[in-house]
Amino acid sequence: MRLVVTGGLGFIGSNFIRLVLAERAGWFVTNLDLVTYAGNPANLADLEGHGRYRFVRGDIADRNDLARAFEGGVDAVVNFAAESHVDRSILSAEPFVRTNVFGAVQLLEAARARAGCRVVHVSTDEVYGALGPADPAFTERTPMNPTSPYAASKAAADHLALAFARTYGQDVVVTRCSNNYGPYQFPEKLIPLMITNAIEGKKLPVYGDGRQVRDWIHVADHCLAVLAALERGKAGEVYNFGARAERLNVDIVSRIVVLLGVSPALVEHVADRPAHDRRYAMDAAKAERELGWRPARTFEQGLADTVRWYVEHEDWWRPVKDGSYRDFYRTWYEERTA
Repeated sequence: MRLVVTGGLGFIGSNFIRLVLAERAGWFVTNLDLVTYAGNPANLADLEGHGRYRFVRGDIADRNDLARAFEGGVDAVVNFAAESHVDRSILSAEPFVRTNVFGAVQLLEAARARAGCRVVHVSTDEVYGALGPADPAFTERTPMNPTSPYAASKAAADHLALAFARTYGQDVVVTRCSNNYGPYQFPEKLIPLMITNAIEGKKLPVYGDGRQVRDWIHVADHCLAVLAALERGKAGEVYNFGARAERLNVDIVSRIVVLLGVSPALVEHVADRPAHDRRYAMDAAKAERELGWRPARTFEQGLADTVRWYVEHEDWWRPVKDGSYRDFYRTWYEERTA
C-alpha cells in the first residue's frame, strides 16, 4: 500500500501514521502537511530516516503540492487536514473554507486522476448539529445541521466527497467521529488544556455552566476505526465512530482535578461561546457491524492514561503552549526539505 496521509503532523494524523507503520509492515506512508500552528513536527520527529515514511511540506489546496505528495504512485489517501477549532472559526471563517472545503475539492480531484485511488475523508460529529437531552444518538442518516463555521465547512466537504462518489463513481469513504482525546493533542482543546493548566497551577476555564455533553473516544481507538474504514469500508458510505462515553464537560474537568491532585478552586466558569452546542452523541452500530471495529478503552482508563502522558511529556507541551516550538521546528524541517 502506498498511502498518503494529509495533516499527518496534527493530533489524529500523527497517531494514525504511527499506527500504520507499526501494524502494516508492507505499507509506505507519505505525510503531506502545511505545518500550521497545530501541525507540530515534534509529533513525528523520531521517524526521520524511517524507510517507509516520507514527509512533504505542502497544502492540500495546492495542486502542485498534491502532485509532489503523489509522486511514485498512490493507492489511497486519508484526509485529516483541516482547520478544526470552533473558537477560531468564530473569529474568522475564511481559513476554514479554504482548507476544509476548497482543499477537500483539490484533494478529491487529484485522487480522481489516479485510477483506483481510494479516499477516506475524515469528518466530525459536529456536522449533525446539536442533540437535546433525550434525543437518540446521531446515525449516518441524521440530517446535517451545522451550527458553527467550522462544522459548516466540514459538512460542505462531506457533501462534496459523497457527490464525487455518486457523480464520478469515485472510491470515497466518509467517517465522522466524536470528540477525540489522547497523546499529542494541541492544548487549545478541552482535555489537554485542563491537564496542562492544572500542572502549571493556572485557572481551568469552563464555558458557561459546563454542562455541555460530548461523546469521547481515545485517539487510538479512532485511528483503528479509520484504518478499518480504509481497508473494509464501502465506497460512497458514511461511518460514525463513537465510544458510548457521554460526559459533562464540567465532570471531566473535575476528574482531571482529582487525578492531578490540584485544588478545585482552579475551576473557573467563563462566558459561554456563541451557539455552543449542548450535546453530541454518536451511534457507531454501523461501523461495528460492517467494519468489525469496536473501541477498546473505557473513558476512565483512557483519561487516566492521557493525564499520565501529559505529566510525563512536559518537554512536548510546554514549547507548544509558549509558542517556541513553531520557529524551531519549522526551521528544522525547512533544512531537511529544501
